[in-house]
Amino acid sequence: MDIVTQGLAGAVLAQSFSKKDETRTAMVIGFLAGLLADIDALFTHSQFDPLLQLDFHRHFTHSIFFIPFGGLIAALLMWPVLKKVLPFKRALLFTTAGYGTSGLIDACTSYGTSLLWPLTDERISWNIISILDPLFSIALITAIAFAAVKRTSRYAAFGLCFAISYLLIGFGQHERVEAMALALAETRGHQVDRIEIKPTMGNLILWRSIYEADGHFYMDAVRAGLPGEEKLYAGESVKRFELTDLPEVSEDSVLAADIKRFEFFSDGYISLFPGEKLLIGDTRYSMLPTSTKPIWGIELDLTDQQRHTPFNQFHDASDATHQAFIDMLLGKDVQLVKESSKPEPQVLADSPERAI
Repeated sequence: MDIVTQGLAGAVLAQSFSKKDETRTAMVIGFLAGLLADIDALFTHSQFDPLLQLDFHRHFTHSIFFIPFGGLIAALLMWPVLKKVLPFKRALLFTTAGYGTSGLIDACTSYGTSLLWPLTDERISWNIISILDPLFSIALITAIAFAAVKRTSRYAAFGLCFAISYLLIGFGQHERVEAMALALAETRGHQVDRIEIKPTMGNLILWRSIYEADGHFYMDAVRAGLPGEEKLYAGESVKRFELTDLPEVSEDSVLAADIKRFEFFSDGYISLFPGEKLLIGDTRYSMLPTSTKPIWGIELDLTDQQRHTPFNQFHDASDATHQAFIDMLLGKDVQLVKESSKPEPQVLADSPERAI
């Protein structure tokens, strides 16, 4: 989730069991503790190894097994101030609650979170809410503000119930869209090897479907409005990348290792896009849910295979792309134009998920 909403989730949970004279203090504690897990992004940025952040962002600091330690660290950091207003046990309770929301709320998005580390390095993503969802965030802000002003945890509890209900709606939408996407694949005569369903930015109505069949990825958009008002938008397809597609790459090179790291991060959803420089893109994400054009990827320099590959982001901010997205969100007919297969590089953000 975006970092502000992570703090809001921590604040509303901490407030929900606070006493009357603690609601405002719990709000601040929960908010700050909810931000702490993302401190990993500060320590994994490297100009020499751009993929280091992909390896460790949302890693052990987001594990459910790290929650007690994260809560304790947050309590110790805040204790010089909190000791004037709260017993340590209450402070620790609020920091642990705030910190504990980080990994769980992130796992609800599509980016992938090492929720069960050290048992497994698998990145868990339930894909039931967008990384940025204004309705979800505004509802939390409203509940937190009322709880703080009225000095009662009741409103925070309402906000917590809304958040859980909203995530359950996202789960229902996900299952509904997946059934529609599988039915579409069946009409094409495709045997689906695997499928991912993701909400598009800021809503639970328009979804992106990516499934693999016969070594290719097929992207489609599904608008899951009210029952009977669903709409499908057939999209593009692209071949799945295999290392054998580039026999020039030495298997024991740094470049080959970086490709494998990026493949793990992307859960194998990677494709090759030829151009002036070869690009391997993460096909899970695109500006349009029907497009194969990735929003980030690694650029390959086959002439220098012992250097770490750069990680770049690519954004189509054109009016046509924005309008096509809005039209699909509203359920209008859209004339989809095939996009250029070679994106233009943009400035890299602090964290890839902030670019989604």
